[in-house]
Amino acid sequence: MTIVHSAAATPPTRGVGPLLRAWREQRGVSQLELALRADSSARHISFVETGRSRPSEEMVLRLAEHLEVPVRERNALLLAAGYAPRFPETPLDDPALDAVREGIERLIQGYEPYPALVFDAGYHVVAANRGIMMLLDGVPESLLQPPLNTMRLTLHPEGLAPRIRNLREWRGHLLEQIRRQIALRRSESLRELYEEVAAYPVPAPESEPDPEQADAVPYFALPMRIEHEGRTLSFISSTSTFNTPMDVTVAELAIETFLPADPATAKYLHSLSPA
Repeated sequence: MTIVHSAAATPPTRGVGPLLRAWREQRGVSQLELALRADSSARHISFVETGRSRPSEEMVLRLAEHLEVPVRERNALLLAAGYAPRFPETPLDDPALDAVREGIERLIQGYEPYPALVFDAGYHVVAANRGIMMLLDGVPESLLQPPLNTMRLTLHPEGLAPRIRNLREWRGHLLEQIRRQIALRRSESLRELYEEVAAYPVPAPESEPDPEQADAVPYFALPMRIEHEGRTLSFISSTSTFNTPMDVTVAELAIETFLPADPATAKYLHSLSPA
């Protein structure tokens, strides 16, 4: 397993009130609505946001939960309010996370022969199974140096991009995914990653899908259609996270699995599996 250490939480630069107001406005929630959700009053929420009232530690956490603030940023809110961080950030190679690492390995290995990988908040690959490594055949070593980044591997003109038959659609999906994460996490490193991969040149139109083949299967979600050894494989991706994480590192892990989108892809992958 490749281990990637996340950056430390951004230290707060202003009081908790303006930070909470910014999160509330970003979520499009009124003071009254937030008060009702958090079993408080609009007056108290207003006082907290203007600095006239100092919220308790539990109130900070309650408001953060109802505003769906990421775990890393909940620590920043607590610090801004004068409290100690509540959520640890344990390195993934720490013995305390042995169960997490082992569970992840079993999960993605059990998903074989279909591709699956795990990445962190910066889209750095933490673990990948043999299905993923199969798709990376032929990618230059320069792109495979750790830490691997799933967005770079997919969209770089020397990576998977030239082999993705519906690149323009898939690229748009991935860029929108990063934009959503930027809005959620307010991460400068994510913004830099977005600017980098969005600037990659898009290969010539011949990498676009073949209409006849694209219409052959009634896809229920946008597939990634990628060439592999003369075949076009089609995958539908799904991303999952841990429920109610109590550690920053675990909260920022995501497991992405690729389900065959047509019978031909499933048959081919199973033909590659050891008997």
